[in-house]
Amino acid sequence: MAQQVYTLLVEVGRAKDDGLPEDATGAALVCYASGKDEEEAVRETVAILKQAGLAPIEVTGHGSIDERLAEGHEIPDEERALMDRALAENAVIVAQMEPLFGDEDEA
Repeated sequence: MAQQVYTLLVEVGRAKDDGLPEDATGAALVCYASGKDEEEAVRETVAILKQAGLAPIEVTGHGSIDERLAEGHEIPDEERALMDRALAENAVIVAQMEPLFGDEDEA
């Protein structure tokens, strides 16, 4: 089966020297990862993030580019360029990283 690029949303917790703001409780990352299937893309993404000193907690798959287009998602050119790069380099690309603050249960 040919490599495809999958869109993944990864939640990370805190880890020593993770580079997140001091008062952050973790972060949400949008990643584009290549793989023969989504499971392989998830495994590779988790491994790379751990190597980078992050602590992945949960990964939510949003499908391949073909699956997303079939669902009617609009994929901007910038996003497509990152997906193409992930495929060409057989890599995991972190497209966005948003620190998370506080705990919703404390509200």
